[in-house]
Order: sequence, then structure tokens, then C-alpha cells
Amino acid sequence: MSDIDPFEPVQDGSTPSHAVDYSDTVVIVPKAKPEWSRRNFIKGVIASGVTVSGAVYFGPALAPLEPLSAQSVTRLITLNVNGQTRRVDVLPGETLAMTLRYKLGLTGTKLGCDRGECGACTVIISGATHYSCSTLTQRVRDHKITTIEGLESPDGDLHPVQQAFIDELGPQCGFCTPGQVMSAVALLEANPNPTRIEARAAMSGNLCRCGAYDHYLNGVMRAAQESQDG
Repeated sequence: MSDIDPFEPVQDGSTPSHAVDYSDTVVIVPKAKPEWSRRNFIKGVIASGVTVSGAVYFGPALAPLEPLSAQSVTRLITLNVNGQTRRVDVLPGETLAMTLRYKLGLTGTKLGCDRGECGACTVIISGATHYSCSTLTQRVRDHKITTIEGLESPDGDLHPVQQAFIDELGPQCGFCTPGQVMSAVALLEANPNPTRIEARAAMSGNLCRCGAYDHYLNGVMRAAQESQDG
């Protein structure tokens, strides 16, 4: 076995055949990484047509909607959202929550559990509450959709339910509040003078991680009373 170190110069000035020549080595410096955010990532995923795990559910909504046709669906569709006609490119398996938040910019609709359990994404579709995270956008093309952004009056005044929730200190962390508001608005439109038990039942589909249920119920009853007095 040779005693010559391949990384040490040889006495006669020659270079061992197996020595490494680094003179032509090219060092590749990686470019700076792009700035990413969770919202930009999801927008990119939706635009590329990749299905996000947990984003599509085919379970029943809180009120029945028409089933999708077995035929291929049109991606560029028209939605009636908060009284406005909105044209949007929608994937066949895209949920309404994704469309509202990441394509129409209506971020008041919150994504909590993303599996139709917590109610943070509740919207009103043709007078009935629905979990938008488990409602396919393609199914609501012929319906009127109302989100939390659509409750404000033209002159900027809050909806009576929103004001009542503030007065009763309903919101704590506030993440569930948009869904709570939408459920309360739908209740009072269907039943302007509910009992507390009826209100509790109507609001039972909205979970509050802060446990502020009585505050929200107080807000519902206050809004109902003020509507009667007004």
C-alpha cells in the first residue's frame, strides 16, 4: 500500500493521478427564497388545481342544495354574493370557503376546523345557514350568498346583531364571531321573537373556544328585543 498522501505535494514535483484538481470548480449560490405566507400558498394550490387535503367534503350541509350534475362543470361561473354579481374561476371540487376567502377576498368567513363542525365559516345561502367549508361552490351558482361583509348597511352602520353582540361583550378571541353572527341573523330573519331555548338551539352549530355562549345568547335576545321595540 502506498505511503503517499494524495493531498500532499510529491517530492519530484509531479501530481498523483488520483489527486483532485479544484481549479475549475464552480460554486453555485442558491437564490434567495421567495417570501411565502399561508394565504399565498393556498392561493397557489387552488390556482394549480391541486386538491388540498381536507378541503373538500361531500357531506350534507345544514340545508339541502341541488346535487351537481354528472356532466362536466363549467369553471368560470357567476355567483351572487352580498347582492353583487361576481365572476370567478372555480374548480369542480372547490369549497365555498376557499372561493370566498382566497378568490373573492371575503376573509370575514373564517376557516376553523375545515370539516363542518365548528361553524366559524357559516354563511347564509338563500335564507339558510351553511358551513361554507363543506359546501361546493359549484352547487350555489343559482343561490343568494350572504357573508359577514354583506350585513353592514349602505351608510356603514353595523347590523343590529353585530351591535348587540358588542354591547353584550360576546366576542372574546373573536374567531368564531362571524359564524355566530350569521347564525343569529338567519334565526331572527326566520323567527324575529325567539325564546332563549329556541335561540340556543339555533346557535348550537357554532362552537366557541372561549366559552362565551351566554354572552352570544344575550346578544341574540337583545337584538330580538330591540327589533321588537324599534
